[in-house]
Amino acid sequence: MAKKDYIYSDQLSMFGSKEIIGFGSAEFCVKEIMRDFAYDIIEKNHYSKKGDSIAHNQINLGVFINGELLGVLQFGYAMNPASMDKIVAGTKIDEYLELNRMWIDDKAGRNSESMAISYAVRFIRGKWKKIKWIQSFADERCGMLGIVYQAANFRYYGFHNSTFWKIGEEVYHNNIVTNGARKAKRILESKMADAEKMDLRQFRYIYFINQKCIKDCLLKQMPFPKHYSEKPNNFEKVEAGGLFLNSFQTDVSNEAGM
Repeated sequence: MAKKDYIYSDQLSMFGSKEIIGFGSAEFCVKEIMRDFAYDIIEKNHYSKKGDSIAHNQINLGVFINGELLGVLQFGYAMNPASMDKIVAGTKIDEYLELNRMWIDDKAGRNSESMAISYAVRFIRGKWKKIKWIQSFADERCGMLGIVYQAANFRYYGFHNSTFWKIGEEVYHNNIVTNGARKAKRILESKMADAEKMDLRQFRYIYFINQKCIKDCLLKQMPFPKHYSEKPNNFEKVEAGGLFLNSFQTDVSNEAGM
């Protein structure tokens, strides 16, 4: 097995040391990529057809397998960044991240999703020292209830119901339609006559980089939801890509579906 380690920039930073830009090995790694490049890939491949909110976006990572870019992960703030101390008491705005978008190509192979998440956590731990925990949501549209987070050692904290609206090829959370920016709200309202309403569950997962924060979590940890008890008859079809246009795509967005 290839040795895994931090990946550093070729040039020294202004502080006289090389900057961490990724984590992994030559065979499989995650590395920082330009934001515009990440957005372009997400918009072309992710089923939502839109990247993480630019206002919330903080980190963009490419997933490289044998040198080929086969995935993108976007980390940033939640829709209401200041509310995170209601999830983990005492959390400041720069002490957490949310995994808001992930797309992994089918070519990446088995277990690539959970490996990419795990490597991304290692990268964040090494470079972003203030980050104490990472949150993500598994959307019921994906059909797998967050199995990739279970494999990546996230903890499960239950689900909540959310309303989404499918307009053409794009999907919007109800908050965007009702509470979004004035211009965006006006554009969406003009299309609502053709919108398809979907009431779906979003499953909350948290990874604690700082283990001391576990005791400060205000939510109750719960047993992992199991796909085979939820969808015994059609899960295999969903997992195979029937809902994903033949590539693994998961909207791991915040409650706003941004």
